[in-house]
Amino acid sequence: MAKLKIDNIGILGGSFDPAHEGHLAISKIAIKKLKLKKIYWVITKKNPLKKNPLFSLKRRLLLAKKIVENVGKIRVLYLDDILKSSRTINAIKYIFQKDKPKNLYLIIGSDILLEFHKWKSWKKIVKLTKLIVFSRKGYDRKSKESIVVKYLNKNRIIFIRNKHFDISSTALKKSLKSKY
Repeated sequence: MAKLKIDNIGILGGSFDPAHEGHLAISKIAIKKLKLKKIYWVITKKNPLKKNPLFSLKRRLLLAKKIVENVGKIRVLYLDDILKSSRTINAIKYIFQKDKPKNLYLIIGSDILLEFHKWKSWKKIVKLTKLIVFSRKGYDRKSKESIVVKYLNKNRIIFIRNKHFDISSTALKKSLKSKY
C-alpha cells in the first residue's frame, strides 16, 4: 500500500548547542506561516563548519526534546548514525524517502545564508527544498546579496521578517562558560 504524501514538512538542523527558546519561536512561526504538518529538529553530532560542541550529544538531544515536549508538530531527530553522515543533503533525502512530503522547507537564519554556498551539495539542497530564511539582527541586508540568493529563483526562497530574539546558542555558551 502506497504511503500518503504529507503536504508540508520543515527541517531545522544544526548542533543545537544548546537548543533554546529562539529555535522554538521560529519553529512555531514556520508551522503557522507555512502550514507545516511537522518540523524535524535534526540534531547533528558536530557541525562541520563550527568548533566542537560545548554540550554532549546526549545532553543536547535531551534538552531539545524537553523544549518541544508540548509542541506536537516538532520532532527531534538524530540521524548521523543511521545515515553515517551529518550532512544536510543526506537528511533531506532520508526525509523524502521516509515521509514523501509534497513540499520540504529548510529553515535557516539569515546569518547561515551567508555561508550556505559552503555546504556540501548546496545546489542539490535548494533544488529539493525551499529555503525559509528567518531574520537575524545584523545579517539581513548582506544575506539578500549572498551567492545563494543570486543563484536561486525567487520562488525557491522565502524571507520571513520576525522580531529578533536576543538569544543565540553562541551567547548561551559564553554565558554558561563564564559561570563554570
